[in-house]
Amino acid sequence: MSELLERLVAEEAELRFASFTLEDAWVLGGRLRAAAAAAGHPVAIAIWLGPQRVFHTALPGSSADNDGWLDRKHRVVERFGRASMLVGEEFRAKGEDFDTHARLDPREYAAHGGVVPIRLDAGAVIGAVGVSGLPQQDDHDLVVAQLRAFLAGQRSGD
Repeated sequence: MSELLERLVAEEAELRFASFTLEDAWVLGGRLRAAAAAAGHPVAIAIWLGPQRVFHTALPGSSADNDGWLDRKHRVVERFGRASMLVGEEFRAKGEDFDTHARLDPREYAAHGGVVPIRLDAGAVIGAVGVSGLPQQDDHDLVVAQLRAFLAGQRSGD
């Protein structure tokens, strides 16, 4: 298993919530937006609970193409229950190309980094959070960093 794949699997085990509400989506989305704006990132950000998009924002320099990428990466998370980047890496680890071997329409599904499931402690995936506009590893890392910060705040009572 590659170092990246090991890291992604470890993140999946780490990033779990006791609960996640609409208010949490608003707070997390605001934190993601603030972090991206402070860094000058031209991104679109979305959070879903189930199939409903409950948070969306776009920063200067992003475009409707970023929204399309968010939707395609989100469909991968919905279908596989794993981070979009992790799904892509799993295919690559088997020597396969997601666009060919998943047998899904690449106009509808993208196994590129940037959308991470919102997973409860018990393991159920109840939503997702995503970023699009940076290279895929950077999209993924921005989401993971803010999920970690959010979870740390929840655990400390902030």
